[in-house]
Amino acid sequence: MNDVTTSTRILWRSDEFNSAERFTAGPTTGGWRLEGCVVVPVDGEPSDIQYHVDLDAEWRTRRAVIEIHTAAGTRTINLAADGEGQWDVQGAPSQPLDGCIDIDLGFSPATNTLQIRRLGLEVGEQHTLPVAWLSFPELELQPLEQTYTRLGPTRWRYASGTYSAELDVDPNGFVLRYGDEALWTAVAHRPT
Repeated sequence: MNDVTTSTRILWRSDEFNSAERFTAGPTTGGWRLEGCVVVPVDGEPSDIQYHVDLDAEWRTRRAVIEIHTAAGTRTINLAADGEGQWDVQGAPSQPLDGCIDIDLGFSPATNTLQIRRLGLEVGEQHTLPVAWLSFPELELQPLEQTYTRLGPTRWRYASGTYSAELDVDPNGFVLRYGDEALWTAVAHRPT
């Protein structure tokens, strides 16, 4: 993986979720910030999800804020992590997430980049790890075992349980296409 030193902007489309996401990633003092706005139907109503994920220089999740705006109102999820596997959810320790280093947002391909960047696998290598997974549309936070296999310079396989999908990424590890059925596809992509 190249050393990322510039920002990236992506517009993703998901046929499965009937959604679109405007995503940006860029360096901060001591790390990285990922930000997205997902426009998606929830319970048949137009809704949006805005999030940001703050990472340290090793691409470990340190903080995430997710705001879900639906017809029923707004829900905010605040997460903090120490980068070593301890989490606070809404300001309280969350022992079920002990050992998780990364967040995985089930409504976006953005967070697959965390494992791709952090693991630093060579082609042919694989690694299994627990992540703090925020499911969608349930929006329940739970640990989830995930396996990443590097298939080529810009191709990966993601697997969890019986599910697997291949990911095409740019040279910096940002997803351009997720799955053969195009769960997510980048329709615009610009490193800046």
